[in-house]
Amino acid sequence: EQHGAKELADSLIDFVDSIAHRFPDRFALANSPEDVREQFHRGVISICMGMENGAPIQGDLTNVRYFYDRGIRYITLAHAKDNHISDSSYDTTHTWHGLSPFGKQLIGEMNRVGIMVDVSHISDDAFFQVMQLSQAPVIASHSSCRAFTPGFERNMSDQMIRLLASKGGIIMINFGSSFLTEDYQRKEKEVEHYLDEHHLDYDDRAAQEYIDRYRMEHPPAYADVSDVADHIDHVVKLVGVDHVGFGSDFDGVGDSLPTGLKDVSQYPNLIVELLKRGYMDEDIRKICGENFLRVWEEIGKVATQLQTASH
Repeated sequence: EQHGAKELADSLIDFVDSIAHRFPDRFALANSPEDVREQFHRGVISICMGMENGAPIQGDLTNVRYFYDRGIRYITLAHAKDNHISDSSYDTTHTWHGLSPFGKQLIGEMNRVGIMVDVSHISDDAFFQVMQLSQAPVIASHSSCRAFTPGFERNMSDQMIRLLASKGGIIMINFGSSFLTEDYQRKEKEVEHYLDEHHLDYDDRAAQEYIDRYRMEHPPAYADVSDVADHIDHVVKLVGVDHVGFGSDFDGVGDSLPTGLKDVSQYPNLIVELLKRGYMDEDIRKICGENFLRVWEEIGKVATQLQTASH
């Protein structure tokens, strides 16, 4: 799992760097909230880097500073499988019953260096351990509300959202239909059940033929923009408008994106929906990014305090 992970991460960071260097009139790397604001005023798109899956840390705390210096500002501790840091919500192995001993140390080092801890993808046990250990607010970079999808551990329960917010954090709503509505999830589960029963892998030709046939007979019940707004409303009612943002996951949820929100050009559809529901301009600015920048700033302040205290 760890073998080659650091090299892969470095190559991807090099690639992102090259975009900013090749098109400096359009893109710039952002290492701080101030960079984002300054570049926005210049009309340049900021590229903020995160790492989805902490495998490249490779069990070495010095890699936290290494990746910070390379521009990484948040780390999603695990992805679809348990790794050397944390259990994953998608895995059933429960390798560590939450965080590994190394993972527990890692939280402190991320706080000290100033890298945001991202709790999307990790198991509930791991989440509660992070909340106990972290001295800085944490983010859920692309998770939605479990109230709409009971039993789906990848989303966050009301209790988790309250705890996240009480410590100054933010949940950023995932736009994937399976994150938003039970109806879409149910159809996905029927497909999975069929493949399991017939010992088929997703990529097998017979599996693809079945999936195509199934989707012809049962067109996907895509969520729509109002479903995304429902999740935002839910968070706002629970903990207030300061603790919610857009998590999109445009590159991660394949063809399950909602009707009217298939790519970034359709963000205005979501904003119109929020305006219709009575959100004020200031609220919408917060949801569109100000909340995230505030949390990022706070994490920087905590890092400065911890570094000062350790000298």
